[in-house]
Amino acid sequence: MDTFVKKNQKMKPKAKITDIIEKNVEAFLFICAIMAVLSVVIISAYIFIKGTPAIAKIGFFEFIFGNEWNPSAELFGIFPMIVGSIYLTLGAIIVGVPIGLLTAVFLAELSPKWLTKIITPAVELLAGIPSVVYGFFGLIVIVPLIDKIFGGGGNSLLAAIIILSIMILPTIINISRTSIKAVPSAYKEGSLALGASNIETIFKVIIPAAKSGILASVVLAVGRAIGETMAVILVAGNTPVIPTSLTSSFRTLTANIAMEMSYASGLHLEALFATGVVLFIFIMILNFTLNMLTYKEGE
Repeated sequence: MDTFVKKNQKMKPKAKITDIIEKNVEAFLFICAIMAVLSVVIISAYIFIKGTPAIAKIGFFEFIFGNEWNPSAELFGIFPMIVGSIYLTLGAIIVGVPIGLLTAVFLAELSPKWLTKIITPAVELLAGIPSVVYGFFGLIVIVPLIDKIFGGGGNSLLAAIIILSIMILPTIINISRTSIKAVPSAYKEGSLALGASNIETIFKVIIPAAKSGILASVVLAVGRAIGETMAVILVAGNTPVIPTSLTSSFRTLTANIAMEMSYASGLHLEALFATGVVLFIFIMILNFTLNMLTYKEGE
């Protein structure tokens, strides 16, 4: 009995030290979480404080739906950039999502191990390439090719869609592949046992079961597409007009801010911050909508 009591007395200081360490670690993690939230709040507040006065000065409808951007004449209409951003994002998703999803299906279900070992590092390498390199590749290779086929100089919506489709592939492939591989093997075995072919099982059983993860990859891909700047600047032509075809030059909201922020002042500078406000709200609405869809699919 005395021995047991002595052991307990020795363990108590150790337990106290462990509790103190755990509480300190918890406090540190809490501080990190608060810093992350505060960073978002501070940046958002700063953008809104700097940008909303310009919307009031210019006029909401004139700013959002105006078709002319000419700072020297104090004309600040961002509707062409809004349309250009939407067209680019939709085009990149239409092209990139099917290719990325089918690649993920192949890697997860059909690819032999030796080929997977080759393709997987290549996909991961795509994720590590800087956006300016993508833009440079587009400017040197894709833009002249489009000019040769369709004319018009090559700097166009089509060139930006091609580049952006390639850039979002790693996000879609990696997350979709992980989601597909996470589907319980019993789903596949049950489908095959009922007489379905391997391809039928993949598209009618496995992909629907992994739908929430696939939608999550699309959400991240959309965020990447909307926020991309440097690669788009190099291949889009950057004309602030509404694109009327795939070969039209255009400008996105992010490109508009990046190109003019260095020399803007006065109302022009405020209008660029206001463009950031619109972009921020647009991304928030889009992400909220896609996240709601993902949540519903995951239920």
